[in-house]
Amino acid sequence: MEVRHNWTVSEVRELMAKPFMDLLFEAQLVHRQHQQHNYVQVSTLLSIKTGACPEDCKYCPQSARYQTDIEKERLMEVERVLDAAQKAKNAGSTRFCMGAAWKNPKARDMPHLTEMIKGVKGMGLETCMTLGMLTPEQATELADAGLDYYNHNLDTSPEFYGSIITTRTYQDRLDTLSHVRDAGMKICSGGIIGMGESANDRAGLLVELANLPTHPESVPINMLVKVKGTPLEEVEDVEPFDFIRLIAVARILMPKSAVRLSAGRENMNEQMQALCFMAGANSVFYGCKLLTTPNPSEDKDMQLFTKLGINSQEVSQRPDEIEENDLLDRVVERIAARPEKDDLFYDASV
Repeated sequence: MEVRHNWTVSEVRELMAKPFMDLLFEAQLVHRQHQQHNYVQVSTLLSIKTGACPEDCKYCPQSARYQTDIEKERLMEVERVLDAAQKAKNAGSTRFCMGAAWKNPKARDMPHLTEMIKGVKGMGLETCMTLGMLTPEQATELADAGLDYYNHNLDTSPEFYGSIITTRTYQDRLDTLSHVRDAGMKICSGGIIGMGESANDRAGLLVELANLPTHPESVPINMLVKVKGTPLEEVEDVEPFDFIRLIAVARILMPKSAVRLSAGRENMNEQMQALCFMAGANSVFYGCKLLTTPNPSEDKDMQLFTKLGINSQEVSQRPDEIEENDLLDRVVERIAARPEKDDLFYDASV
């Protein structure tokens, strides 16, 4: 399958409207062509600075503008962060993500952040941070310290964005992603489903991500976790099949990216998560909390992985898997080369 960067909203809406089984089948074909199947990468996310954020993101309990039960915490000491990273590694995580509730980091914070990066890297873990907007100089400083990934979500479509956030623009987010890429880091960028957006907005989010000059290496898809005190606490729940469809479409649009099930998994049953993995999700956040929101425990995830035959550590492909991938390549090539059927005849052998 050709990797594209010129998708349109109408094309994505057509994919979203496919019969559910057909969409999952197509997504699984793409997934097996480009990803190691039966493998899910696990990351741990730690809040290194909590609450008192000046931004007005309507979904976020860490905003200083909303009355929530979040306890404010200053930037954590480096030693505490490294202790948490070691525990995450011992529990099976391969990537350690550090998040701070800021509009952007200050100059005084940078030495502490770079020390955290170097310490976590020294444990053999991949590193990721989400700190808000970055200048080109800050992005370079983080990259020089060894940061592997930087997370900066687009959240939703450009058209719906102003209904959710007014304290930074969509272009601000795109600019930060550009600074991260220019500094040589990998990008983690996705969005949130269930904030009252339309189907067009969901398609528009995926189009923005898929049409970046280089696809994000990691695409987190969050299902809104409604928190009392935020403006979105009463928004309508997401239809599970609609969410699974978004996972499948993300896999088709960005075949080489990791598609991550992020916030909201605590409210998904095992069957819904299994269908998300079938649709192409191959990464999760691991541990009982994502920043400030609940998440399934490590034991619960391991039980699910065992039921599904999923590995949380990369393994070499078996010979039969290599043969299967070769066969899949031929099947996809035949489907792509199939002529359009006319009104009377079609090739039933394909």
